Amino acid sequence: MNNFLIRTFTGVVFALLVLGSIVISPWAFFVLMGIFSLIGLHEFYPIFTKGQKGTLLYYVLGALTYVVVAFSLVSYIDFSNVLLIVLGFFLVMAAELFRTGEHSWKRIGAVIVGIVYVSIPFGMMNSFFFLKSADIAIPWVLLALFILVWVNDVFAYLAGSTFGKHKLFEEISPKKTWEGTLSGIVFTLLFSWLFSMLSDNLNLLEWLGFGLIVSVTAIIGDLIESMLKRNASVKDSGTLLPGHGGVLDRFDAIIFATPFVFYYLFLL
Repeated sequence: MNNFLIRTFTGVVFALLVLGSIVISPWAFFVLMGIFSLIGLHEFYPIFTKGQKGTLLYYVLGALTYVVVAFSLVSYIDFSNVLLIVLGFFLVMAAELFRTGEHSWKRIGAVIVGIVYVSIPFGMMNSFFFLKSADIAIPWVLLALFILVWVNDVFAYLAGSTFGKHKLFEEISPKKTWEGTLSGIVFTLLFSWLFSMLSDNLNLLEWLGFGLIVSVTAIIGDLIESMLKRNASVKDSGTLLPGHGGVLDRFDAIIFATPFVFYYLFLL
């Protein structure tokens, strides 16, 4: 019960912090997600490399990637600046030549994968403030992204722990079941319908499509982070959030869902 109360309290504080930044202003959200992206990079590198620490170049390139992606997608800077990220990847390869001790492509891979997996999705989240016809006073799409992921997670957990019997991916995440997964999808679609009643950014079918994409990709994102941790034999990505683990543990679903949601909305 004590762990449940800690987990609940941390979850509420975390949700208020994220949703509060969305409501306050795009800049508040930009700063908060920037901080979370750097913490996420800090958590990712040791998991990927099984204990090694990231270099200054890793964090600088990660921060630069976050800023460039965010600013280019909201048209603050030209989109061609995204090519700087590719240049940065080649600089990381070159820097490995000058490292003392063993030279490793695994370290290069950790930098590139970490930035693609963490920095780019966090940067992309900022674009949801500025969708065509979006009302920045109430950024419904961005609010929906977070709320629907949390709805999917909560109801999948409740249903799975109550009557779940058939395992989804037992070798990766033993507690996940098909019953919980399908319940999460159903409730996510129900909340998508509620968003269609509150916002005219998308019509009903578009909101349902949004909800379905969020739900499915969130589930996959959760499994992918579980696979990463299982490969490294660690339980949590970090200890920042009591009862939840690290930033990657809380953002794994949203990180994976964001690019798919972005391109879905782009096609619309």
